[in-house]
Amino acid sequence: MNDGSAGGRRSKWLVFLAIGTGMFAMVADVGATIVALPTIAGAFGTDLPVTQWVVLAYALTITVLLVPMGRVSDILGRKRVYLAGFVLFAAGAAAAGCAGGMTTLVLARVLMGMGSAMTQGPAMAIMISVFPQEQRGRALGLQMSAVGSGVVAGPVLGGFIVSAFGWRGVFFTVALLGAVTLVTAAAILEPGRDDRRPAGAFDWAGAALLGGLLLLFLLAVTGGPELGWTSPAVLAAFAGMALMLAGFIRRELRAGEPLLEMRYFRNMDFTLGVASRFIMFLGMSSVRYLLPFYVQSVLGHSARLFGLIALPASLCTIVVSPLSGWLSDRWGWKTFTIAGLAVSAAGLLLLAAMGETALFPLLIGAWALQRIGHGSFSAPNNSSVLAVVDRDGYGVTAGFLNMVRNAGNVTGTALATAVVTGIMVSRGVPPVLESTRRAAPADVAEAFVAGMRIAYIVPACLICAVVLLYAAFRLRAGRSGRKPRRSRAA
Repeated sequence: MNDGSAGGRRSKWLVFLAIGTGMFAMVADVGATIVALPTIAGAFGTDLPVTQWVVLAYALTITVLLVPMGRVSDILGRKRVYLAGFVLFAAGAAAAGCAGGMTTLVLARVLMGMGSAMTQGPAMAIMISVFPQEQRGRALGLQMSAVGSGVVAGPVLGGFIVSAFGWRGVFFTVALLGAVTLVTAAAILEPGRDDRRPAGAFDWAGAALLGGLLLLFLLAVTGGPELGWTSPAVLAAFAGMALMLAGFIRRELRAGEPLLEMRYFRNMDFTLGVASRFIMFLGMSSVRYLLPFYVQSVLGHSARLFGLIALPASLCTIVVSPLSGWLSDRWGWKTFTIAGLAVSAAGLLLLAAMGETALFPLLIGAWALQRIGHGSFSAPNNSSVLAVVDRDGYGVTAGFLNMVRNAGNVTGTALATAVVTGIMVSRGVPPVLESTRRAAPADVAEAFVAGMRIAYIVPACLICAVVLLYAAFRLRAGRSGRKPRRSRAA
């Protein structure tokens, strides 16, 4: 067996253990941190636009660095980059636990984001290289089950840790998980013979243009609600983004060793897969960011109870993801991708129906439905994109897929914050929601829920639009009597 990254002598199941442990730690951190946000906001006396940077700084850093780090792992070796990333991740988590103010906490989250960016691309590349091609969906489904385990543990552990030890305990626990992952991966993973490319193949100009493009985009999206969408700074950011996008496309089309093979986008499966991935995570991040405030501040329940409410939805990811990956290997990815999108949209619309009071069974069921859709979608979606890519581009393409995911997360969090803040300000109430044992005042709760409703309906409509595009593309291919044309790059 040629594993590409982990050495042929290692069982693929041991490699899965090493990678799965890392994915668990990364995702558990996100869930636990989000549960702690209301407590952090109360400790530092910050409002929603400021508090969101605990999440956005981490996600923005990952998004900017993912594709370059994926290419670096293809060049230098995936194990080496993966382990170095966990060193930075654990160190950043420890620094976050010691932070004395919001600025220090955000900077620590940037360090954690740098480490996470160095691990995510190599992780997926290592996983798909140790499993045979006909088991790619199963491998990606297993990876999603590890992610789902972290999704389960994050909010639950976060709720108990915040209640027992405060928000700092969350980051110290994450630092410990990162250290355990580092030791496990160092013991199991082996450098492969074919997971490195010749030195000097890194496209520095492309990396600089892509990094600048993403940074300007995310700063414009996050700064627009506070500065105004027509402010000179935001307009300048969008203008600079357009220039860098044009420069990046031109560079990648002409480069001998491009950072990202732009010709893949000629393949409609690749293009729709990327677009649907962005929109899916845009909707999921809106849910994940707003629900802790809704349950703890509007409904007046504890962080511990929120963790228990999150448990069924997270379990759905664990169960559905590997099953969807296995079935997509047998029956193809399109049916599961489209069904997952449709079910996720239905879950978002049900969540949008929540009010200032909510029945727990309905809330839990709606969230579970959204997660079932996400679990059905993820592994087949990854398979559809990676099927277009050559083996030696797994690292950078995996990094690109994770970049799209994180861009969706950042955009979803920023837009959800913008919508909720805008509605609250327009109704004359301050956009401040602290974690309390009592429900927020009626006017504050009503304004927050109105904004949350819009923040869920918009991505649901976008997901429905993507479903229609998939259906139209399949209908067109059926009428022509041929399969969709693949790109030359495939």
